[in-house]
Amino acid sequence: MSTAAADKKALATRAWIRLFEFFISTRGHRDETLERFGLTPNDARALHTLDASDGKPMRSLADAWGSDASNATWVVDRLERLGLAERRALVTDRRVKLVALTARGIKARDEILRAFHEPPPELLTLDRRDLAALETILAKVAPQAGPPSPAAYSAQVTRRRSGPRRSSTRGRVDSAHRNSRR
Repeated sequence: MSTAAADKKALATRAWIRLFEFFISTRGHRDETLERFGLTPNDARALHTLDASDGKPMRSLADAWGSDASNATWVVDRLERLGLAERRALVTDRRVKLVALTARGIKARDEILRAFHEPPPELLTLDRRDLAALETILAKVAPQAGPPSPAAYSAQVTRRRSGPRRSSTRGRVDSAHRNSRR
């Protein structure tokens, strides 16, 4: 690697560390929002990947969420108990269950996203020129305007996943974790 390439990588690493630390340091805002709804970060992610019209099969949800089928079932069960999602039979194959948002789920998802998109106070301390520069720079690495559609988000997550499915050991850990939270 050339010196220029190494310098660029080091600079990118420092910038990423600052972005990551900023995101982590503002977690409290997101946690407060989720607490108001009685949801976990995984629940919010699930709401963001579902829609009301088409529904998605459990297998594709597990793939999109990077989890095994039993964990996806557990998340969907929670959303169903909260009245945020529902299972529907696929018209052409009643064995396949599609998961879709309810009207209450759409409202919750939209309210959560509105709250998540409120800028943290630290950003409001920047002047307009710095905010415009930051927005321009971030638009180059995250070019989508606004949140991705549920379908785009699922496709993006699925593309990022690599390697084999979670091992059965992971499934046992997930099961133990689920049982401890009930």
